[in-house]
Amino acid sequence: MLLAGEVKGELARIQPARACDRRAELIGLLHGSRSGVLRTLDHAIARTAVHLASGLDMPVEPPRPVAAERGRATGRRHLVVELDRAALGPWSWDEAPSCDRRAFLRGVLLGSGSISFTASGPHVEIVLADASAAIELQEALATLDVRALRVERRGRQVVYLKGQEEIAALLRLVGANRGVLELETYRVGRDVQARLNRLINAEEANLARTVRAADRQLSAIARLEAEGGLGRLSHGLREMAVIRRQMPDADLDTLAAAIGLSRSAVNHRLRRLVELAADKED
Repeated sequence: MLLAGEVKGELARIQPARACDRRAELIGLLHGSRSGVLRTLDHAIARTAVHLASGLDMPVEPPRPVAAERGRATGRRHLVVELDRAALGPWSWDEAPSCDRRAFLRGVLLGSGSISFTASGPHVEIVLADASAAIELQEALATLDVRALRVERRGRQVVYLKGQEEIAALLRLVGANRGVLELETYRVGRDVQARLNRLINAEEANLARTVRAADRQLSAIARLEAEGGLGRLSHGLREMAVIRRQMPDADLDTLAAAIGLSRSAVNHRLRRLVELAADKED
């Protein structure tokens, strides 16, 4: 199964060839920040920010480690990359070409997103500093037919995707081709496992019904014999009683093959034995 970090690693290895794409991705990296500062625990993402800025001839310092934010003791140190957001100029999703849009979303996912694969399915969250940035992203995704939801959590805006199709569409847009393939493999595996579980449950239920029915039939045969009624039955019913006693755990198909009758005929004879025993009891 693909790990969440591997998806970001695949995205961080993408190197936009055109300056406009580098600019759009860098703007996306900073979309979740109120200032021109990128904070990340991922060295690959920090390097990506530096490479993108260098490719645009923007002055940028190497990532510097800083302590974790107050209340977020993780045992790891954040990497900070300071960038001049104003130097990147204005950004408009509506006016951007499709290649720039994809680069922008890749930057957003790298800089502010998290991807998790849980027992309930894949989940993507993008944590942003303010509501306007979250609404802008949500509306941008909607123009690409990617349905995203939004919620406020601990003073931060969270845009999240839960549906398999939505997440696959987002990964496809940002260029995570291996991630899309692994996600599809994950989906198929879950579907196969679910079908297998249904078959197993159905088989267990059928087995339980067979055991309960066989117990009723054997009890009925024993009651008829104890009351002397078994010998007065027709040849077919006596034969059925003998076969059932010889094969107490067999299902209807196995009994039918053993006695040379149809499944329905066997079921009819067994049901008749139970009815006769119930009449005797009354």
